[in-house]
Amino acid sequence: MELIGYLVLFAVALFVLLKSSDYFVDSAERLGLAFGISPFIIGVTIVAFGTSLPELATGIFSTITGNSEIVGGTVIGSNITNILLVLGITVVVAKKIVIPDSVLDKDMPMLLIASLLFYFTLQEGGFSVTEGLFFIAGLVFFILSTFKNDDDEEKVRSKPSAKDFLILVAAGAGVSIGASYTVTAIEKLSIIAGVPKDVISLSIVALGTSLPEVVVSVAAVRKGKQAIAVGNILGSNIFNTYAVVGISRFFGPLTFAENTIDYSVPFMLAVTFVFAIICLSKRINRWEGAILLLLYGYYMVSLIEST
Repeated sequence: MELIGYLVLFAVALFVLLKSSDYFVDSAERLGLAFGISPFIIGVTIVAFGTSLPELATGIFSTITGNSEIVGGTVIGSNITNILLVLGITVVVAKKIVIPDSVLDKDMPMLLIASLLFYFTLQEGGFSVTEGLFFIAGLVFFILSTFKNDDDEEKVRSKPSAKDFLILVAAGAGVSIGASYTVTAIEKLSIIAGVPKDVISLSIVALGTSLPEVVVSVAAVRKGKQAIAVGNILGSNIFNTYAVVGISRFFGPLTFAENTIDYSVPFMLAVTFVFAIICLSKRINRWEGAILLLLYGYYMVSLIEST
């Protein structure tokens, strides 16, 4: 009964975390437009940051409560899930996705650099404050380089809504509460079920926090906006790597399970390179999406077998 209770707590807390993140991003976006911020800038800051908000909130609370191994599991698992599951489902639904030149010229190299930096940093077995600062600098560089594509579109101002301010505050509180109870549930479930916290983070938490990306990407391709679907995955993974890990480090030391460093991190790096390779033809076909889904199934099975 105790196991069922914490499973219910985990599901409810994760739902609150995800829904609160959605409301937070939506209200922040409306307020940004009201204050005259261009939609492009909002897209690369508020919306892009919002896709990593569940991971970031979970990472911060994990570190504060001494469960920092959850941070690595959540980031690595989310990055793998975004590429294999989210992109796989998106391609299968869309039948094929055409890759814009901007992805290959700028975004993909930045994702590869972020993944390589994460891989080599963890080979030391730890993550210092200096490395956290370096990752945040990488995030700032990514945002600034994206700003260069701003086309000075016309900005439309409107009167800020008191309702949006209230939603922003309430949603922020919801994110905080949801993340706190999500971490508590993970900690208790790992003890009761005898499953390492990093394994739960790599699988269940990563899947849960990637569900918004599935919805956004599938909706984008159905509307013919394929660039948004691919960009959503790229941006989310870059923010996960730089922001979640980098910012969480300032709330306490980060520890990474040995199996995560030896297996999941190299797997994440390999998956990222697979993503880059299949994008070279400037299109991703349905059969390639099916292969990505098979790889995701293989990864989940390997995690189960490792427990």
